Amino acid sequence: MEIILASQSPRRRELLERMGLSFSVRAADIDEAMEPGKDPAQEVARVSRAKAMAAPAGPQDVVIAADTIVVCGGRILGKPGTEERAAEMLRLLSGRDHQVMTGFTVRRGSTVLTQTEVSHIFFRPLDEGEIDAYVATGEPLDKAGAYGIQGLAALFVTRLEGDFYNVMGLPLCALAQQLRKLGVRILGV
Repeated sequence: MEIILASQSPRRRELLERMGLSFSVRAADIDEAMEPGKDPAQEVARVSRAKAMAAPAGPQDVVIAADTIVVCGGRILGKPGTEERAAEMLRLLSGRDHQVMTGFTVRRGSTVLTQTEVSHIFFRPLDEGEIDAYVATGEPLDKAGAYGIQGLAALFVTRLEGDFYNVMGLPLCALAQQLRKLGVRILGV
């Protein structure tokens, strides 16, 4: 049995390493676009499932796939890609609460388990200087919602409700429970 991470995310790789898992990376090439008007929690689950199904794997291999988005005021915030878009997202999040949703799927053979975890984050008000300085670090460009809670954006968070690791892109507690259902040993048991 081989464990396969169907993601190029360095944060997801780091989190699986923290779990003590031995794995290889085989990113799935799929269209990750969210369908407008659909429930965001269902959409991240759908995208994670599509990634898991598209990743090449043998019948006994375990595939792990995930997708993370930020939802604020009814708007879905993915990865900004540009500094301008990152600054716009941070202005939207400033002084507000929002949700981070990660849909993840684990599959082994014909068994496919999909789950969505939601964490609630509260940002303090940010001034333009802070937003500009943070964006200039480059840290927010490849992260959903334009921030990494494990990095400098920790300075913006006043409260978190839910799984911290979910905000990083992979809810470890829920993932471990699903992996055990597929026969993956966690902590040697």
